[in-house]
Amino acid sequence: QVQLAESGGGLVQAGDSLRLSCAVSGGTFSSYAMAWFRQAPGKERDYVAGISRNGRGTYYGGSVRGRFSISRDNGKKIVHLQMNSLNPEDTAKYYCAVGTLPTAQDVSILSESYDYWGQGTQVTVSS
Repeated sequence: QVQLAESGGGLVQAGDSLRLSCAVSGGTFSSYAMAWFRQAPGKERDYVAGISRNGRGTYYGGSVRGRFSISRDNGKKIVHLQMNSLNPEDTAKYYCAVGTLPTAQDVSILSESYDYWGQGTQVTVSS
């Protein structure tokens, strides 16, 4: 059974930075593509960023491109989301997800591509 545990959320001011982490246990971490999604109250879950299982492929949602950066450490079985220049529109609960995609460089923006999800970590950005 694959389990994910997110950490690093919190309350920050606009312009600040945060780094989220997602530790994965169970399964074979290096065989999974990873992604971050977020969901604000009353809104649908949105794709934030994803990284391929070999780490060479990344893709970002339009609203975070240039501000957020995703990375992974296969040895430590952890994926990070570095979030810079945060603004109130980034306020949401952030979820980590893992999935098995066809090739080592694939990244998917579709939530149905991911099989396991964490419980989420709250990020709140005040203006």
